Amino acid sequence: MHISNERPQPDKVLTDIADYVLNYEINNDLAWKTAHYCLLDTIGCGLEALTYPACTKLLGPIVKGTVVPHGAKVPGTPYQLDPVQAAFNIGAIIRWLDFNDTWLAAEWGHPSDNLGGILATADWLSRTQIAEGKAPLKMKQVLEAMIMAHEIQGVMALENSFNKVGLDHVLLVKLASTAVVGKLIGLTREELINAISLAFVDGQSLRTYRHAPNTGSRKSWAAGDATSRAVRLALIAQTGEMGYPSVLTAKTWGFYDVSFRGNEFRFQREYGSYVMENVLFKISFPAEFHSQTAVEAAMTLHGTLAASGKTADDIKKITIRTHEAAIRIIDKKGPLNNPADRDHCIQYMVAVPLIYGRLTAADYEDNIATDPRIDRLRNKIECVEDTQFTRDYHDPEKRSIANALTVELNDGTVLEEVVVEYPIGHKRRREEGIPELIKKYKVNLARIFSEKQQRTVLENTLEFDKLIRLDVNEFTDLLEV
Repeated sequence: MHISNERPQPDKVLTDIADYVLNYEINNDLAWKTAHYCLLDTIGCGLEALTYPACTKLLGPIVKGTVVPHGAKVPGTPYQLDPVQAAFNIGAIIRWLDFNDTWLAAEWGHPSDNLGGILATADWLSRTQIAEGKAPLKMKQVLEAMIMAHEIQGVMALENSFNKVGLDHVLLVKLASTAVVGKLIGLTREELINAISLAFVDGQSLRTYRHAPNTGSRKSWAAGDATSRAVRLALIAQTGEMGYPSVLTAKTWGFYDVSFRGNEFRFQREYGSYVMENVLFKISFPAEFHSQTAVEAAMTLHGTLAASGKTADDIKKITIRTHEAAIRIIDKKGPLNNPADRDHCIQYMVAVPLIYGRLTAADYEDNIATDPRIDRLRNKIECVEDTQFTRDYHDPEKRSIANALTVELNDGTVLEEVVVEYPIGHKRRREEGIPELIKKYKVNLARIFSEKQQRTVLENTLEFDKLIRLDVNEFTDLLEV
């Protein structure tokens, strides 16, 4: 067959993203204020990760001792790096403990992962522009980029399941970061479309590192890798390097045919600020988000058991009534080989609070996981789907993540079922959740900084109006050690 070599117009998916990033004005106050809280929480998650050697061993310059003049600083560290490597560093610490924000849809993910590329690029640009006698970027531009990156990743995720074709959701981090970083560095519309096309041309990460039998720590740095790759692609496009206009739709060789089983992307809504307005914060527990309400219910049941003089040893059976996505992702039997395995097992994440009355990042480490009571209790836990929970999970007006726990004791007593539909980080619990989010932020600052530096950081970041007027380089200077 004759194959046309006529260059097509860019795929609409590419132009829609580029036009949104270049032209959309964010006027929703809730989106701006939520982005502020998201920034604080995301930075705090990164600071906590710095207390884990498994994370910090990956950080720093590729060539030891390298300091980049006018480079981007990595919060909580002494590193000043080129924007690509800085994006990896920041992205890795943000995602390491699975404690930053979450978006649940046909594809789930963590839109604040994009802050790695955004902050690294904005800081590098600011320091470079100051050196050239120009004005630096303001933190309001960082928040704007966050809102837009959240929107691109989240809207793409609403109707398109990449995990069902074996691809990991960090594909969407690379896509969103490429778009907003491209805007930050001043790409033209044509250059931005080229950059976005390059993100799809890339080979995409397989999800195998999130699933048995290969579950492993790459899931903790995969988003850092994706957001740093985005910075690299945006810079390549800035040189005038060509793009690939039908990267999605080209027969045989395009993304749809090669990687998406011949299906085109579907969209539920246009790009705006919906995702940031509705994003889910992980406030109480560093646990895969489909289990957040189950862990909260387990904490309640731990108190009930203690009040009656009982312990987890008195439990005969636990039934978790849950939604389909939880069963597909985190209903896991058998050996758990590492922390990455454990924080994606709903049985583990329920067993620990029932035994200890807590669930922290440290509870996924080997010294806790070897407690024989955990596996004994895991073996007594069964998950069953509630189809109404599944419908409510997908309902755009509810977006619930419901779990219900029923405990049967050895003496035949059945405790009253504990149902939690919305986690504390949900939009419907914002009034309750934000004070707890600020507490989490303060705790994380205290892990790294002196009391004096903590006060300085809080004075400059807690108030929205003060934060948005900060130069980006001033913000990252506040977080240097």
